[in-house]
Amino acid sequence: MSHTASKKAAPSFTDTEQRILALAGADLPDGPAPFASIAAQVGCGEDEVLALLSRLKDEGVIRRFGATLRHQKAGYGHNAMVAWRVDDEAEAKRVGKIMAERPEISHCYIRRTYPQWRYNLYTMIHGKNPGDCLEVVRAISESTGVTDHQILQSVRELKKISMRYF
Repeated sequence: MSHTASKKAAPSFTDTEQRILALAGADLPDGPAPFASIAAQVGCGEDEVLALLSRLKDEGVIRRFGATLRHQKAGYGHNAMVAWRVDDEAEAKRVGKIMAERPEISHCYIRRTYPQWRYNLYTMIHGKNPGDCLEVVRAISESTGVTDHQILQSVRELKKISMRYF
């Protein structure tokens, strides 16, 4: 079986489901019943909104549903993406799990390497003060033994929005 043959087909959605997902994928309405508010805007019942989101979560289409913290507004104005070089794939997964457990890390990815760029494990680290990110890098390097890394500090944020699918 080819790799592409084993992938599931992308789900299709009704117009109502697309409107629900468009609203649920944006900032949720303020108030005690945000899903009821979405339902009212779409013209369906709150139970339909919750059933759709639950079904998609159960099917793995939605990985998680939660709030996004605007780290700079919350006082975390310093950040750095760190590219780490971990040659063994199993080791990269093991080390990545350790890194992902740190509260200062919001993103942790394994990516492919290239002859001119051998780094394969990436972390996005956030700190409140200058030097916080460097301290996290030092601690991670010490605890994992991974010493080959590049720190890519943000100079300026050009765009930060949630993905809109519908």
